[in-house]
Amino acid sequence: MTDTPGIQLDVLGAGPAYTDRPGASGAAYLVRAADTTLVLDLGQGSFTRLAGSLEPSTVTAVVVSHLHPDHFIDLVALRHYLRWQFHPPRRVRVIGPAGLGDRIDALHAEPGFSAAALDIEVLVAGVQDVGSMVLEAARVTHTADSYGFRVSLREGGPALVYSGDCGRAEDLDDLVQPGDTILAEVSFGPGPVPPGAAHLDGPAVGALATRTGAGEVLLTHLQMGFDDLATITSVRDCFGGPITLVAPGDRYVIGG
Repeated sequence: MTDTPGIQLDVLGAGPAYTDRPGASGAAYLVRAADTTLVLDLGQGSFTRLAGSLEPSTVTAVVVSHLHPDHFIDLVALRHYLRWQFHPPRRVRVIGPAGLGDRIDALHAEPGFSAAALDIEVLVAGVQDVGSMVLEAARVTHTADSYGFRVSLREGGPALVYSGDCGRAEDLDDLVQPGDTILAEVSFGPGPVPPGAAHLDGPAVGALATRTGAGEVLLTHLQMGFDDLATITSVRDCFGGPITLVAPGDRYVIGG
């Protein structure tokens, strides 16, 4: 719960699948407004920061963008916490692509492992209310079943648009409304993206922000070996608004 007007975003993890950045962890973003708490992705090492930010069993829902482990693997830690920290066990709602529970169960060779503490629902494109927030999901180019999200307040106002992992920035166009904050992966820094990589670079994110009238760009998921300043500059060459490369521990208020 938060008394902050608008939507509060806490960066729990901003890393890609591998990195040499000290203290980095996988993709995970805590989004709060009024009595609703969403976690967008829960990648490797991010449960620790989630538990340091709030009591994890109070999360309204965890929303998973796609079935790559650097975006969901700490659901295992969350499951263990809910199952063994409380008597009786507690439960958390999880919304993710079809097959999410099966993948976690297979990792442990234990059918029903996930269901012991996670209420997993299949994510589909479209709009749904989650507590006091509105979650809009749209298919994006990455895996066969990957999504970007727009998270907004029911009463309207600027929203947060999260790219997930995305190989075609145009897939996000219909999610972004003028004034929204875009939280975009920028895996290949200033670019170019290698053929077949299905990720974004700075010029693609900058062009997206400009053509959709975004108010701010937050960059994340930068691959090892790419320069921070060069990446930001490549976005600034296309977009004149505020641009930040996020890091774990960062906090932003959207529409406050």
